[in-house]
Amino acid sequence: MNTVHYPAQNLVSLLKDQKVATMPQLKQALGTDVTYTVLRKLSPLGYRSSYSHRGSYYTLDSIAHYDELGLWSYRDIHFSRRGTLLNTAEALVTQSPAGYQVPELEAVVQVAVKDALRQLVQAGRLFRQEWEGRYLFCAADRARRQEQWAARQAQRAAGDDLQVAQTLFYSLLDEQQRRLYAGLESLQLGYGGQQHAAERFGLDVDTVARGERELLTGQVVRGRVRRPGGGRPAVEKKRQES
Repeated sequence: MNTVHYPAQNLVSLLKDQKVATMPQLKQALGTDVTYTVLRKLSPLGYRSSYSHRGSYYTLDSIAHYDELGLWSYRDIHFSRRGTLLNTAEALVTQSPAGYQVPELEAVVQVAVKDALRQLVQAGRLFRQEWEGRYLFCAADRARRQEQWAARQAQRAAGDDLQVAQTLFYSLLDEQQRRLYAGLESLQLGYGGQQHAAERFGLDVDTVARGERELLTGQVVRGRVRRPGGGRPAVEKKRQES
């Protein structure tokens, strides 16, 4: 029985000529009706499917000219180093200095992202918080999220050099230090200070209140971020039985 050979060079030639191609075009170039055969031939070449047009276009990494965000567009077809729109949105939001609101992210990726962001929040891959009447989408990691919230606050207060400096200083602190700094801010403001500090630094009001208590009682743990016993329990090494 003769083995049918499908030369991958046919796919390379097509994509170099057209930059992008649909699956029917790739099948025709390869001489097969089987999608799996095309994908198997594309795999070692380093291919990407578009995050726009429901992933119906394909290209090669060697052809795409990705920008600093890992994005590339050919006409109205959009590709990402991260592949899918979900993975792209998660990476862009997590890496952004001050998070993204929906219109801001859509201006970057040039497609609708509302549904993708909703799925990412539901899956715990991103976090959202209300900001000036809209949702601000930030990293799932708490420390990173607080940095983004502080940066967003700094953007709003760009005309206030002192507040910008305070926000920058806050972003450099560890978890305990941020809690204490927010507590100090709240104490200085007096009535309503906890809510103000919570909104400014992206914290829970309870966290600000805890920072106040620790400052007023002197119950501050020096030399560590969490109290002994906090965080994940230590893993006990088992001795190998002889």
